[in-house]
Formats: sequence, C-alpha cells, structure tokens
Amino acid sequence: MRAGEAAAAAGVTIKALRYYEDCGLLHPGRAANGYRDYTAEDVRLAEEIRSLGALGLTPMETRPFLACLRAGHEEGDHCAESLAAYQQKIEALDLLVARLAHSREELIRRRDAAARRGFPSITDPFKEPDNMLPKADPLPFGLPVPVDDGAAAHLPGRVLPALSFTGTDGSDIRLDAVSEGRWVLFFYPLTGDPAADIPEGWNDIPGARGCSQEACSFRDNLDALRAEGVDRVLALSSDRADYQQALVDRLHLPYPMLSDPRLTLADALKLPTFEANGQTMYRRLTLVLRGATIEHVFYPVFPPDTHADEVTQWFRDHRDA
Repeated sequence: MRAGEAAAAAGVTIKALRYYEDCGLLHPGRAANGYRDYTAEDVRLAEEIRSLGALGLTPMETRPFLACLRAGHEEGDHCAESLAAYQQKIEALDLLVARLAHSREELIRRRDAAARRGFPSITDPFKEPDNMLPKADPLPFGLPVPVDDGAAAHLPGRVLPALSFTGTDGSDIRLDAVSEGRWVLFFYPLTGDPAADIPEGWNDIPGARGCSQEACSFRDNLDALRAEGVDRVLALSSDRADYQQALVDRLHLPYPMLSDPRLTLADALKLPTFEANGQTMYRRLTLVLRGATIEHVFYPVFPPDTHADEVTQWFRDHRDA
C-alpha cells in the first residue's frame, strides 16, 4: 500500500512513517514505479511505535517490541527483551519523578520564602484555607486506649544517632543534624490505603488506629507550632516510601515523612514496637527534641486526632524552658 494508506491505517502521519524509516525501524519495499510499498506488517509496526510513544517511549526505545512482532508474536511485549525495556523505562521515569518532586518542593520553599519577605504581615499567602484542606475520616468510637507500659521511659536525655533517611520531599535528613533548636519527630505505625480495608483486627490494637488523623492534626497545627519556636516537624514509620508519598499527596502534608522499614532507629534507641499481621511496626510516639537530644516524650499517644494540640500546648507551657 502507498504511504498515505499506510499512515492512515496506522494512525500516524506520512512524515512519521518517513522518520521511522530513517531510524531503521521500518523497511518498506519499492514498487516498480519507485514508490514505497508498505505491507500489513509495516502498518502493525507503526501502530506499535505510536502506541508505545503515547506511553513515553521514544521510537528508538521501541526496537525490542518491533523485533518481537517481526519474530511472529501477536504482541510486541511477548519477549523477554520487551519486558526489560519496560523495566528500564519505568526506572528512568521513577528517577524523573523523584527529581521533579524535589524540584517542586524546592520551588515551593523558595516561593513561600520570597512571599513572606514581600508580605511580612501574611503568614503564608499561598496556603490553602484550613476548610479547603482534605480531611481524614473521623475515628470510630470505642477504640481501646493504650496504657503506658514504660517502654519509652528511658528516652528523655538520649541523643539521636547519626542515621539518615530520605524524606518524601526528596531531601536526605540526618537525624542528629535536623536542627540546633527545638523540633518534633512523631512515630506512627501504618499508613492507611483509602482504597483498601484496614488490616483485620486493627481497631482492636490499642493506639493503632488514627495515623491519617494524626498526620492531619500536625498539618493543621504547624503554624501554631512554629509560633512556639518549633523549627521542624518530621514523621517516621516503617511504611514503604511510596505509601508515605501517597499520604503526603492525598492530605497535602507540609512536612516530610521518613521511611524506616528495617526499624533501624527502633533498634538504636530501643523504641517501642508491636507485631500485627506478621509485621513489626512502631508504636505511636512523639519526641520533642532540642538539637539531637530528646527533651520530652509523649507516650502513649491517644487520641491521635488531637495529639498535635497536646504537643502545641506543651510548647506553650514550656516556652521559656
């Protein structure tokens, strides 16, 4: 078939067909009159290039898929080389997303800093009104109240180890170098997936339920904490980083979350943990720090949805300490 017919059948332009040929991806024959003669296979290959291009693959990156089709397979991703090409592109996109997320956070930080210089009477001119921020579902009634088992009694006066974690804002955070002033580090067990049911028996574990609610509580109290001299607020759990990032995006959390799936900090400081569904998780705990030294510990934490109010009041009561 002629170029116009082949382009129309493949859903591409004649110019695109010429480009694919220049890249060595298509090899149409020549009719007696010298015109290119495209076959049904050429059309199928052009369709594959177009389809993969819509997913971000360049024409040159489609070579393994085209080779798979030429080998007689009905699908271009039926071959191992195609799967490897998928994985390579996914890893490249993951890196790009991480870089973009880091750039976005840095732009937001610079924008807000510049806005505060230009509008000193406004705390944050770009901050969404509290009534516009997404809210976590209310906690159910009758949750069991955790009791103080003494598992955190040894923590006041301890110094954080020189452990580093990557935050959801893309920054590398070393715990013993977060701030020379006062700051807050709160621990929580598990990030909930709004599309999935909570783990079986989760509501029956004292102090387990309420991670999203606690996260919103610190979000909504962040300005009040800053007014009391709190330099930073960080959250840490054994959750996967992608779960934490989803929570940050969903609830518009303005502070970084740190992922510690191996519970390295728990081992270093002997922090309280618990077992559920075959997984070890942090118990809910909040540290007030001055530099790298633990000044005060909130444990157990209950109810989690108003815990940040409790922390804020503690800072008011100890403002001159």
